[in-house]
Amino acid sequence: MAHNMQSVSAIGNADYSNKITIRDATKKDLKAIQEIYAFHVLHGTASFEELAPSEQELQRRYTSITSQGLPWLVAILDKQIIGYCYAGPYRPRAAYRFTVENTIYLRADCTGKGTGKALLSELILRCEKGPWRQMIAVISGHANQSSVALHRSLGFQYVGTQTATGYKFKQWLDVVFMQRALGDGSNTPPDDR
Repeated sequence: MAHNMQSVSAIGNADYSNKITIRDATKKDLKAIQEIYAFHVLHGTASFEELAPSEQELQRRYTSITSQGLPWLVAILDKQIIGYCYAGPYRPRAAYRFTVENTIYLRADCTGKGTGKALLSELILRCEKGPWRQMIAVISGHANQSSVALHRSLGFQYVGTQTATGYKFKQWLDVVFMQRALGDGSNTPPDDR
């Protein structure tokens, strides 16, 4: 992994979002996705998981998401996966079927350079082509200002906080909720009333 980080770091602090490719993830991408996510699970508070899931577990999650017609995307730079995102069901009950929750993770050395915005922008576009009308971001903690700023820059509004909901690395963590309409949002009824 160190070799991969050096190749991206050579770009410096410049925005390289115009040099990345966003495409649908495939099962062949899951090893790189697992490495990215494992880093965040083991070293950060963006995920409330405490044990990094295996590649096989991520394959189960990937299959569950994509079998529902929901998008799972990866960002590629210099033939390397540097981030991923997907939309999953917000909640399992039927009344929530037009609402999705987004998930986004970047390689640790690839933050702050436009990749997150490129990924999330494409995810929003893909979801607007489907039946979904709302997208929810569930962000770990007010301290995660980069994620809050990213979502705000793409039209998400702050809708609430659950205080001290998680406990990881010997600290209580809040959960920040942000939301944006997709397409017509709530201005019209969905197609399958």
